[in-house]
Amino acid sequence: MIRVLLADDEAMVRAGVRAILASGGESEVVAEAGNGREAVELTLAHRPDVALLDIRMPRLDGLTAAEEIVRTAPGTAVAMLTTFSEQAYVARALAAGATGFLLKSGDPYELMAGVRAVAEGAAFLSPKVARYVVEDLGRGGGGGRLAREEHARARVARLSPREREVLGLVGAGLSNPEIAARLHLVEGTVKAYVSAVLDRLEVRNRVRAAIVAYEAGLVDPDA
Repeated sequence: MIRVLLADDEAMVRAGVRAILASGGESEVVAEAGNGREAVELTLAHRPDVALLDIRMPRLDGLTAAEEIVRTAPGTAVAMLTTFSEQAYVARALAAGATGFLLKSGDPYELMAGVRAVAEGAAFLSPKVARYVVEDLGRGGGGGRLAREEHARARVARLSPREREVLGLVGAGLSNPEIAARLHLVEGTVKAYVSAVLDRLEVRNRVRAAIVAYEAGLVDPDA
């Protein structure tokens, strides 16, 4: 069972998310927080597998809370709950160490899959939020969208066909077990492929690899 800390200043939102996670039978909310400071304190007290954080909260916003949780509770993965109006904050959340980006208005399955993915050490970007991640990271990075896409395709060209296939599934938010099932491989082989992909792309984690996958056109953000 995946143990989740849920932080949102709206009780109705927390109730809805809690119900969705409970319906999947894989996760349980072990603590709830109404502000960022409480989220950090409860994370340290309960050590959940995943901290699911709203971005806009009183006392301490979700971005600052994410930074503190990553620093003080490294065994807890952090996923952010976002809305379309908050894409400008995603780059900071990524820099803070968050590995999941989920839409409050997204499909319930997406929420369950995202929590499961980050709990297993994978990255999960809601497909509808992924294009905003790419655009936000591209600002100030030099060059326009076409230049970034061309650069990403050049990096992906270093990979073997199987590695590109694995990268596309990483970009879609699949965990190693899910990729293994999809490609009919053993999990250890998938882990080796993912490590090789990170090395060849010269990125430090699966979120960065997922962004390369989106920019290279390996994942459809509108899927």
